[in-house]
Amino acid sequence: MRQVMRSKLHNARVTDANVAYVGSIEIDEDLLDAVGLWVGERVLVVSNTSGARLETYTIAGKRGSRIVSMNGAAAHKIGAGEQIIVMGWEFAEAPVTPSVVLLDDENRIVRRLHGEENERV
Repeated sequence: MRQVMRSKLHNARVTDANVAYVGSIEIDEDLLDAVGLWVGERVLVVSNTSGARLETYTIAGKRGSRIVSMNGAAAHKIGAGEQIIVMGWEFAEAPVTPSVVLLDDENRIVRRLHGEENERV
């Protein structure tokens, strides 16, 4: 059994960072749904801006808000304005075709990537 990437929000822009907030990474529910991430799911967050990497869990942000907020201790590592990648994983015995969306600077979906196109991200 291998752990493989199942979900990816590519080039999301962090809209807020709140150290005082109890939690993790808050993501617009529409974006969670777009790649099949669950509320409470463990995710790897990588900053394209600073190179920081961290694991946390997802909480649902208001639908249509395009919010991607780093909360709690995670806000010390990744701040507002940074460009990030959010990845969800699963254990599988066979290859998995991940659900990947490419976002613009306002966290709007600009492209859905499927199959071999994922290699070009």
